[in-house]
Amino acid sequence: MRAAVVTAPDAPPVCGDFPEPTVPPGHEPLQLVGAGLHNIVRGLTSGRHYGRGQMTYPLVPGIDAVARTGDGRLVYTGYARPPFGTMAERLVAPFQAEVPAGADPLAIAAGMNPGLSGWMVLTARRKEVGALGTVLVLGATGMSGSLAVQGALALGAERVIAAGRDPEALERLRGAGATTVSLAHDGPDGLEEALAGAVSETSPGLVLDYLWGPVAEAAFAALARSGEDTEANTAYVQIGSLAGLEASLPAELLRSRRIRITGSGAGSVSHEEMLAEAPEVMARFADGSLHLPYTAFPLSRVGEAWAHTGRSRVVVVPD
Repeated sequence: MRAAVVTAPDAPPVCGDFPEPTVPPGHEPLQLVGAGLHNIVRGLTSGRHYGRGQMTYPLVPGIDAVARTGDGRLVYTGYARPPFGTMAERLVAPFQAEVPAGADPLAIAAGMNPGLSGWMVLTARRKEVGALGTVLVLGATGMSGSLAVQGALALGAERVIAAGRDPEALERLRGAGATTVSLAHDGPDGLEEALAGAVSETSPGLVLDYLWGPVAEAAFAALARSGEDTEANTAYVQIGSLAGLEASLPAELLRSRRIRITGSGAGSVSHEEMLAEAPEVMARFADGSLHLPYTAFPLSRVGEAWAHTGRSRVVVVPD
């Protein structure tokens, strides 16, 4: 079958022939409709992602996709057994969730992985405390962060603070109903002041951090400064590390407010938990509550797809 094929950790994929996946008894191969090229796909393929395990090459990249069953149904699926990924004409994967009628299947392929990253945290927090209150999203102008802002608004958060660097993306999020904070500041003091001003009005009950590094350190300092609110109970969830892999946690923060710092990602959230939320997230894409721009590339141009740097999520589709 035709597939995107990676032959070494730092090699881009090329379109070529790859063996057909073994089909377990009682199953059938699915026909690819679209597979998202997410950050985690690049990380796993290169062997740099923490969840990589033992990588063997050649392999087919891709962790999830929208595919068509033999009877014509569209399903969201993924997590095929390596070396088989989802960027291939045919795939066999352990789970399926039906795509809602009327939904754009390529929007589902583009948006489910980044959308679930924030949605899982938001719904868990709402179940825990009953209402979201104020939500702060660090890295809100990235694709995952933008979907987290949209998800918080859709789930009824009282106030959503969107912090990021891209002014155009911040303007769009402001138009959607978020309070916006620019992180385009030089040095930690500028970041701290910007965030302190945002959290002084209403202390966030939930922080979704897609950045970590110095931005997290500035957020810790800002939260410690606003620690006089003795009723504040903050859940700080680390999801991404686009600004840095490490951050220093000050003792002052832990003493000045009730705060719980955890992470969310592959390993801390099971595939079963993500699958349970998938129908609701797809429904939100279908009704427009969640939106993510995408650019489609055919398998024959997968090298161009891999090199794409535009402001849209890449989806690989059959030729």
